[in-house]
Amino acid sequence: MSGSSGALPLSLPGDPPGGRRAYAVWGIGVAVYFVAVIFRTSLGVAGLDAADRFDVNASALSTFSILQLLVYAGMQIPVGLMVDRLGTKKVLTLGVVLFTAGQLGFAFSPSYGMALASRALLGCGDAMTFISVLRLGARWFPARHGPLTAQIAALFGMAGNLVSTMLIARLLHGLGWTATFAGSAIAGVVVLVLLLLFLKDHPEGYEPAPARHNGAAFVRRQIAAAWREPGTRLGMWVHFTTQFPAMVFLLLWGLPFLVEAQGLSRRTAGELLTLVVVVNMAVGLVYGQIIARHHAARAPLAIGTVGATATVWAMTLAYPGDQAPMWLLVTLCSVLGACGPASMIGFDFARPANPPERQGTASGIVNVGGFTASMATLFAVGVLLDMTGDNYRIAFASVFVLQALGVVQILRLRARTARRERERLVASRVEAVHVPV
Repeated sequence: MSGSSGALPLSLPGDPPGGRRAYAVWGIGVAVYFVAVIFRTSLGVAGLDAADRFDVNASALSTFSILQLLVYAGMQIPVGLMVDRLGTKKVLTLGVVLFTAGQLGFAFSPSYGMALASRALLGCGDAMTFISVLRLGARWFPARHGPLTAQIAALFGMAGNLVSTMLIARLLHGLGWTATFAGSAIAGVVVLVLLLLFLKDHPEGYEPAPARHNGAAFVRRQIAAAWREPGTRLGMWVHFTTQFPAMVFLLLWGLPFLVEAQGLSRRTAGELLTLVVVVNMAVGLVYGQIIARHHAARAPLAIGTVGATATVWAMTLAYPGDQAPMWLLVTLCSVLGACGPASMIGFDFARPANPPERQGTASGIVNVGGFTASMATLFAVGVLLDMTGDNYRIAFASVFVLQALGVVQILRLRARTARRERERLVASRVEAVHVPV
């Protein structure tokens, strides 16, 4: 921060140079994440088809996404430690192999159990992508680019979601289940080749200092040090509170809600899901620019997004009559589009709170938040739908419980994080004054 605007400092000691090569290398990592999101969200447009193919009810259907997110969330801290210890390229390579195998296995699964195992494998590989991309950006770009590069990476992730809602959905009904999922797995092979040939962990001359790794003791110290920082915990709760409403909607329950509860055609429902993704991409660029220039805007943007989401969600569920009007559904999907960019703010709290050698671990802790909330809500919605005879008003009201919990934690940690950031800013300015020219 500098001045009253809270803008990021223009440079920090040891900042990498950025430039065209940085964009090229980082772009390969982003391409991997793009494909991972296509595979992750492909079930969201195939939920009704999966229910028919495997002859399962709402609770069993939600288990697909819950298991995938359970694996994803459970892997975040281990993946963060792996990235800090092994580097980006090795972790991304393993991730691509796993999520491609999972997508291919899902294509040929003859039973519900085999399909579950395939989604778990996919979730394991998917878990290795985003933290690696964040670390790659931190190694190749100056610190002031952090908020924008994170939002752009998320934007390409949402572009992957867009491919699911527009392309995968059409292929599914044109080519069938096996051809669609097996054909999409080719994208995993393509990014694997690019990754192996061209990706580097860092620019020449900017190698990180060698870290001492002492087994379990090192792991405990790394996690404990990241967790002690209030910025890490605040980042986790911001991610927890902002991400899950849109994730639940896009990953599984949005299409059934719009078709079964709101009486829309699959095509119209797909267009509304696409709207969520398009708004997400647009808002991501805006949020990234705002935060890069005015770091103090992070918490207001996050809390404002939560408030807007809760308000429009409540209006939709409480609307009198069996179905909400189209203008309200459009508004709901537009507001949900801001949830993804708002969740990225969590990483902007954790990034300055931790040194470079702990960035992967801290990002893993943050990323656990939203996916844990998504997993809990996916489970709650599935169970409540079965208990209430597919009453979406009751089932979707579970969103408000986790939003309330998250807002309380954000407000509790906000002042403490701001105080620590001011202390670090003063220390960095003192260090810059004493750096020899």
